[in-house]
Amino acid sequence: MIKGRLNLAGSRVRKQRVANSLTQEQLAARCQMVGWDVTRGTLAKIEAGVRRLNDTEVVVLAKCLKVGIAELLDGFPAQQALSVVRQGAS
Repeated sequence: MIKGRLNLAGSRVRKQRVANSLTQEQLAARCQMVGWDVTRGTLAKIEAGVRRLNDTEVVVLAKCLKVGIAELLDGFPAQQALSVVRQGAS
């Protein structure tokens, strides 16, 4: 379900985090080591789709999860992406 989500990648971030046997706290620590000051709570919001992600944050998450950016973003139909964009419109 994409309705109400503010990002497409959050569920994939969670999937990759779990596959790497990382807690949200551990992933936050990795992100902080490369310069993104993010908290466990913020990662929880990203994974739940209730916080937007910018392109730089996607790059950092991919690096910290040791996956390509494509693992987090590729393969979404245009309609899903448009749905997320419209959810974020004010």
